Amino acid sequence: MSKLLLTISAACLMLAATCCQKLQPAAPASATIDASKYYGVLLTNGSVYFGHIEGLGSPFPVLKEVYYIQSSQNPETKEVKNILVKRGKEWHGPDRMIINEKSIVFVEPVGIDSTVAKLIEESKR
Repeated sequence: MSKLLLTISAACLMLAATCCQKLQPAAPASATIDASKYYGVLLTNGSVYFGHIEGLGSPFPVLKEVYYIQSSQNPETKEVKNILVKRGKEWHGPDRMIINEKSIVFVEPVGIDSTVAKLIEESKR
């Protein structure tokens, strides 16, 4: 009987500890974002955009200085060429993207020495 009581007490203690741990608020995602760095944002539709993200963790984060990759295929050689395009050159000239957080699959930093970072720097010249 005392073994059963000890087991039940231990289970209750573990359950209480787990509940208390879950009550602590998680650090907001924005606390881990460096506003001066570029991030890649993958959306549920498969599109990937690169830019400075603000308000991550809010219902509608904002991506600024937005770039995306556009692929084109040479019809003769079938060679695929990828180019980095800065948003804003479209007809409506957007200066930012306001994204529904439910459409974001993940966000990850763009490496300083990555191809994307180098292409962004080239486009600024």
